[in-house]
Amino acid sequence: MARLKGFKKLVGVDEALSTFLKQLKPEKLRTVQIPVQTALKRVLAENFTAETDLPPFDRSAVDGYAVRAEDTFEASQFNPKILKITKGDRIGEKEARPIWTGNPLPKGADAAIMLEHTKKVKDKIEMWIPVTPGKNVSKKGEDVRKGDVAVKAGTRLHPHHLGLLAALGSTHVSVMKKPRVSILSTGNELVELGQKPKPDQIVGVNHLILSGMCLELGAEPLDMGIVRDDLKAIREKIEEGIKKADVMITTGGTSVGYADLVPKTVNQIGSPGVVVHGIAIRPGMPTALAILYGKPVFILSGNPVAAMIGFEAFARPVLLKLLGVESEPRPVVKAKITRRVAAALGRRVFLRVHVFEEDGELLADPVRIKGAGILTTMTRANGYVIIPESREGLEKNELVTVHLFDKVGEAKHV
Repeated sequence: MARLKGFKKLVGVDEALSTFLKQLKPEKLRTVQIPVQTALKRVLAENFTAETDLPPFDRSAVDGYAVRAEDTFEASQFNPKILKITKGDRIGEKEARPIWTGNPLPKGADAAIMLEHTKKVKDKIEMWIPVTPGKNVSKKGEDVRKGDVAVKAGTRLHPHHLGLLAALGSTHVSVMKKPRVSILSTGNELVELGQKPKPDQIVGVNHLILSGMCLELGAEPLDMGIVRDDLKAIREKIEEGIKKADVMITTGGTSVGYADLVPKTVNQIGSPGVVVHGIAIRPGMPTALAILYGKPVFILSGNPVAAMIGFEAFARPVLLKLLGVESEPRPVVKAKITRRVAAALGRRVFLRVHVFEEDGELLADPVRIKGAGILTTMTRANGYVIIPESREGLEKNELVTVHLFDKVGEAKHV
């Protein structure tokens, strides 16, 4: 009966993560070389240093004519300057050469004049505005100089990064290996997607949700399926999963009931086993953090929302460390809470909210503070507010920080 009395003491969220990381000592995974074309959303493994200037030469930033700036001084509509058109590699006094955006500036030229500010008259052009030296010219090395760090290690590569790498001549890039994450669901009440549940069963969705969260981070999820509440079966699956992957995640069987067997099983498998069990977080209090064979094991609640919050608070920062990313916070906005919210003193509460704009200001409408198994508290939300352990709640119209996982709404959520 002692197992049913609950946790004797809850560990604070920050203390839990700090204690876990000190024992785990996570190190970056190995690196792999891949084509630049396939590197979108991957994490750069090492600083990319430019081996050439970008642009590699002085080039025109406009369509028009390359000129010597001094030949255009004092030009106006009433006093146009007239230059002779040349096609040579060098322009001399009172000469101009046709040029297009991106073309190298010919020798002798130090500026470019836009086509619309000129008029061609036979083999000459008239221009009505003066230009200064360097006008409409992208100078050599203006974008990146040879030897500069063009993209820093730990950067998640977006399309503009890939464009810069390609512009600097890179065909392949060194990125971090994708962390492999084994995901196992436990519980006699669960059935696989596609199977018809009995009256006392439900479809297991945690592995689908957590797989998606792994993919968003650039990790590779491995679906270990569903296992019944049986010590031997759970042990076999955890041992299989931890050998296949860099990280193990289990959901369900982590509280203090008779069927909550996962922490006990993990401790039987190896040392140090469970490092932290029972965390002052809502939802997700039964969350446990463990280490097996030097690899992190996240034992999350079977309730879908609690599992998601447990992943957000603990698995996400660890996976980022394995990827060599020190920090990748979610976008945040400031918004006014639309009503008073009570919270549990001593617990860090992840309050799901729907943020919307009304009359030019952002408002955060609480979706629900309880309901760790109610998935619609996430589907109806687009962010969350962290209520600290020291607060008993939030007051109506209080300005809060919202961590967004979706776009801001345009109207109040119904």
